[in-house]
Amino acid sequence: MNRRTLLSLPLALPLAAQSPKPKRINKAIELLAQGQPIYYTGATGGAGYEEGKRMSQTWADYINYEMEHGQLDFSALKAFMRGLIDGGPTKSGHRTPAVIATLPVLGVSKAHMEANFWVVQQALLTGIHGILLCHARDPEAIKTFVSACRYVDSNPVAGLPEGMLGNGSQGGPATIWGLTPAEYKEVADPWPLNPNGEFLLGLKIEDRFALADAEKVAAVPGIGFAEWGPGDMGLSLRRPDGHGANNELDPEMASARSRVLKACKANKLAFLNTVRPNDVEEMIKEGVMIGSGGQEAAAKGRKFTKRTMPW
Repeated sequence: MNRRTLLSLPLALPLAAQSPKPKRINKAIELLAQGQPIYYTGATGGAGYEEGKRMSQTWADYINYEMEHGQLDFSALKAFMRGLIDGGPTKSGHRTPAVIATLPVLGVSKAHMEANFWVVQQALLTGIHGILLCHARDPEAIKTFVSACRYVDSNPVAGLPEGMLGNGSQGGPATIWGLTPAEYKEVADPWPLNPNGEFLLGLKIEDRFALADAEKVAAVPGIGFAEWGPGDMGLSLRRPDGHGANNELDPEMASARSRVLKACKANKLAFLNTVRPNDVEEMIKEGVMIGSGGQEAAAKGRKFTKRTMPW
């Protein structure tokens, strides 16, 4: 080999400088499957392309895109997803951070969910990676919610209705995920129900009615995580939500939190809770696997669990 040929060869990058190789589309699922806690930040419904591009390098593992009370605008959400792509990839090598949306469709009854499941599907067709269902009261509503997130020919699961996603829905989200439509359809399914699924579905067990059936709603197949929603739980129980200066919980609120945490552990769901720099380690020890609370708390939690994936 002559010198000219040698100089024309690409230089080998040191191992630390090589691009990370993600094993999954959904960064949040990839970490949870490793037993690593994850941390999120928020975006409000109506955020468009520029906001997506700005958030593409977020410190967070996933973005909670709020449309329960925020603007229900699927065009803006799809533009947000394109912005994430154009600003990416993430430092972990994922095409985008995971995006999980909340919707104005609630888990209050089977009839409500059957009438409004199309909202769930329209959200998924923008290319997001999951949905957090608010006011998850009724197990039958949650079963309908899960089936709305599965293709008609998905593997049948005892106790769940047949999937409701139909042919022709693959193309748009496949483009966002960087897959072919056929590849997308293979992984567009809830995890861990489907070990290869890339949808992460969650529940807000956040009022006294949901709390009364916490064990039943948490047991519905296809759900990956849950939270106890202290803001709405406080309104429902007529108790302070613990977000005051001393962060102390009223005994009835503490009991509600404990019940939801226990239901999550019994059903192997990741439990979501606020974490702060001064308590993140204790929260993780208790069983919190999804944390809100900001970058400083996340950095401390990642160090505590010896996280190796870049963020």
